[in-house]
Amino acid sequence: MDTTTVPSPAGKRGRNSSVILTDRLCEKLVAKRTKFYDRKCPGLYVSITTTGVATFSFKFTDRQTGKQRTGWLGVYNPETFTVEDARSKIYGLKGMGGDAVAETFRDQKVAKARRGKTVAEIIDERIAWMKTPVKKPDGEMRPRLESWENTASHLNRFLRSRLGKKLAMEVTKHDIATLSNDIVAGKFGKPSVSNARHMRKAASGLFNWAAEAGRDYVTASPCVNLPKLDPEHPRTRVLSEDEIRIFWHGLDRNDLPYDRRTRLALKFELVTMLRSRELLGARRDELFDLDGEYPRFDVPLKRVKKRRVIQQPLSDLAVEIIKEALASDGQQFVFESLMYKGQPIHRKAMADALRGTKHEKNKDKTKTAGLCELLGLKPFTPHDLRRTAATLAGDLGFDDVWIAKCLDHAASKKAEQIVPTVTGKVYNHSKRMKEKRAVLDGVAAELRRITVSAVANAREQIDHGLAV
Repeated sequence: MDTTTVPSPAGKRGRNSSVILTDRLCEKLVAKRTKFYDRKCPGLYVSITTTGVATFSFKFTDRQTGKQRTGWLGVYNPETFTVEDARSKIYGLKGMGGDAVAETFRDQKVAKARRGKTVAEIIDERIAWMKTPVKKPDGEMRPRLESWENTASHLNRFLRSRLGKKLAMEVTKHDIATLSNDIVAGKFGKPSVSNARHMRKAASGLFNWAAEAGRDYVTASPCVNLPKLDPEHPRTRVLSEDEIRIFWHGLDRNDLPYDRRTRLALKFELVTMLRSRELLGARRDELFDLDGEYPRFDVPLKRVKKRRVIQQPLSDLAVEIIKEALASDGQQFVFESLMYKGQPIHRKAMADALRGTKHEKNKDKTKTAGLCELLGLKPFTPHDLRRTAATLAGDLGFDDVWIAKCLDHAASKKAEQIVPTVTGKVYNHSKRMKEKRAVLDGVAAELRRITVSAVANAREQIDHGLAV
C-alpha cells in the first residue's frame, strides 16, 4: 500500500492515505514531511519530519463552531508515548462525551508554545529558579538550591552544548545516554564517570522540573532507565607518618610561595577533620571557650554539606592554630584573606596551594608550583587530610561511630540495628561532644608525636655525636 500523501487529479483537493498506525511506521525515514492517518482511530494522524520527529495530532469537529479543528497530542517516544498511548488518549476524551474533546484542545495554542521551548530555554529558566533567594530555616535569605552553581555548570557544559537547540519535548533517553557515554569516553575533555553521573543528576532534575504541573514543557523525563554507569573508584589517599612529618614541618617554612594563613588552614583541616568550606569561613564569634576547658567551634548550617549545625570540639593543637591565625583583635575571620581584607580565604585556595596554579593561556604550564611538588610529596587534596586524620583515629582504636561524628557523617547502624531516620532528625539532637572530643584530642596527640619525634631523634643523634 502506498503510504505517502497521494495527490488527486487537477482541480481536486489532495487526500492523505489511511493506514493502521504502528510504532515502526512512526520511526520511518521520509524524504519530506509526511502524514499518516490511522484507520483504527478516525481523526488520529502522525506527521513525520525529515529529521525523524513524529508528532501525533487529532482532527475533530468543534460542536460550538461547526468547524474542523486540530488538536496536538504529543511527540512519539518509544518509551513514553507510543501509538497505543495516542489512541488511548483520544478514546478517553471521546468517552467523556459532549464537548470534552474541544475543551481539552481549546488551550492548545498555549500548551504548544510551552512544548515548543528548547533545552537552552528551559535551562535558563531552571537556573533562574534555582538561584532565586528564599527564606531558609535559619531565617536567612539564600538561593533556593544553594549548590545551584555546580548544577548550572553541568547543565551548561554538557546539556546546553550538545542539546541546547533541540526542542525539550524531542529529547529522548537515547540522547541522554549518548551524551553520558561521550563524557565517559573523554569527548568533553578528560574522561570522567563522575561528570557523567553529575550530568545525569542535573538533567533529571531539569526534566522533572520541566514536567511539573504549571510548566508542562515536557510530558515525561527522558532520564529514566538509563544504562548503569561503571562504579567510581573512591579516593584512598592517606598520608603516611613520614609524609605527615614532612608536610607539617614544610608548612612552617618561610620560603614557600603561599601565605601563612592558607598553610595554617591546611593544618587546621588535618587537626579538626572539618571540610574546607566549613573551616575557611570560621568567624571569631563562632569560637567558644578558647582559653577554657572545653573549647569548641560552631559551624553554622549554611556552610555545612548536610545543612545542620556542627559543634566541633577543639583540641589544644587546634586552639594554637586559631590563635596564630587571629593576628589582630579587629580580625573577624580566622583565615582572613591577605588580598581582600575583611573576607575569608577563597574556597579553592587550599587546593590550589597543594597542587599549584596554572597559566590562564597555557593550562599545561605551571605558574606556581604546589606544596606537594615543593615538598616532594605524592599529590593529595585537602579532603585527603580528613581521611588521614580519620585513619589516625581508627589506628588509635576509636569507634567508627565516634569518628563518623567528627566527620559529620551519619551512622546508619548501631549495634547491628538500623536506627529509624526520625530518631536522628527529630529526637536525637546530642552532638556527642564527649566522644568527639576524645577522638580529636587523640588525633592531636598523635600528630604531636609524629611531628615532634623526628626533631627529637635528630637532636638526640647530634648530642650523641658530640658526646662521642
